[in-house]
Amino acid sequence: MKVAILGYDMEGKASANYFSNLGHDITICDRDAQKIVPEGVEACLGDGYLDNLDRFDLLVRTPGLRPSLILDKNPGIGPKITSGTNEFFRQCAARNIQNIIGVTGTKGKGTTTTLIAKMLEASGHIVHLGGNIGVPALELLPNIHPGARSDAVTNSRTDARMDTLTEAHSDARSDARSDEWVVLELSSFQLTDLQASPHIAVCLMVAPEHQDWHTDIEEYYTAKEQLFARQLPGDIAIYYHENNTSKRIARAGQSRKIPYYHVPGAEVTDGSIVIESQLICKTSELKLLGAHNWQNACAAVTAAWQVTQDIEAIRSVLTSFSGLEHRLEFVREINGVKYYDDSFGTTPETAIVALQAFAHPKVAIIAILGGSDKGASYEELAAAVKASNVRKVLLIGDQAGRIQAALDEAGYRNYGPGGNTMAEIVANAAQSAEAGDIVLLSTGCASFGMFRNYKDRGNQFKQTVAQLA
Repeated sequence: MKVAILGYDMEGKASANYFSNLGHDITICDRDAQKIVPEGVEACLGDGYLDNLDRFDLLVRTPGLRPSLILDKNPGIGPKITSGTNEFFRQCAARNIQNIIGVTGTKGKGTTTTLIAKMLEASGHIVHLGGNIGVPALELLPNIHPGARSDAVTNSRTDARMDTLTEAHSDARSDARSDEWVVLELSSFQLTDLQASPHIAVCLMVAPEHQDWHTDIEEYYTAKEQLFARQLPGDIAIYYHENNTSKRIARAGQSRKIPYYHVPGAEVTDGSIVIESQLICKTSELKLLGAHNWQNACAAVTAAWQVTQDIEAIRSVLTSFSGLEHRLEFVREINGVKYYDDSFGTTPETAIVALQAFAHPKVAIIAILGGSDKGASYEELAAAVKASNVRKVLLIGDQAGRIQAALDEAGYRNYGPGGNTMAEIVANAAQSAEAGDIVLLSTGCASFGMFRNYKDRGNQFKQTVAQLA
């Protein structure tokens, strides 16, 4: 086939390698006119990269590219559009790989996905971890042991609907290898046109996000629903009981519904994480900071419990895993001031959660807020700052003015400019802090404009803090 790879980033590269290895004719299409592509590979780069796509047999979009942008320039081409995530599920159905756990939500996906994978590994299972968390799903395929029935689909592209494949895999699920699992973190960008559902799907807390990408909040919720929409009665949907949107999203399919933070899923009772009357561990034993991570822990326990009831394995992970990079990550203590990197938090909701993680009457916070716009409102964040133990707010990025206005409205005035570089930001934070304080980089905004992405922002923060005398 003639295959167009639309967007040549991490997932685009994985898709290009995958379809190229199958012998297809690859063309890389990317809006970056300076994008470097492999030697000898056809490319269409720059402003017209989405023009005349009807000449291809298959269009593989990167998650960050809205399907509507493709269709706007190429009406009627919808049936040709797929994604690396869709192709992964297609091949899993073809090879009878059924042991898949998918995790979505607004925040906590990476932490929960990693916890689930580690719990299953600790109980002796073979686990493949990927998706939005870093390893594109298609890169996992070569290492996954195929199930017993591998003849359901033999071509890399089939006209059969994914729900037909789902019915086929449901019938053959008992033949699949039971000790091998795939655990995927999946964003709304990946889910928006998903054509299949995993055996176990998990929906964490959901709040408005990515309004700069989705047309409205309803489209964002609908994208999340696709993880559950094609589940069958033998499948499992796990959702956060305290969040009505999470509950709504999990109801999209025919699967059995299991809440967490509520029986019969894992819940917090008297300072302990418990599931089906079994004590897993005390919340005080968790290495993860913040009460919001009690939710992530309960979600992971509930998902892992559907596979294994190995309490010791599950407990060992919860009491040893301290978190992922740029998620409330302790960087260093200097002159009695502790510095924390929460650059992954790019919404007001995550900034509020980060502030709450350090709510203590004897601790004051120097909060670094601001960045680029994601279409969010800052009123609740400002109210949380006013009600919390924030000594000073340092404002950065193009959203500094909007956050300042929200702080003024909330009656909080102890703010100032953070700076235009990370060196200036950290220097101002260090100057504002006193012994016993916490400097918290949890901006409540995206990073673009000042930084390449949240990782770049977090890495610069950590590098700059490491250089402080």
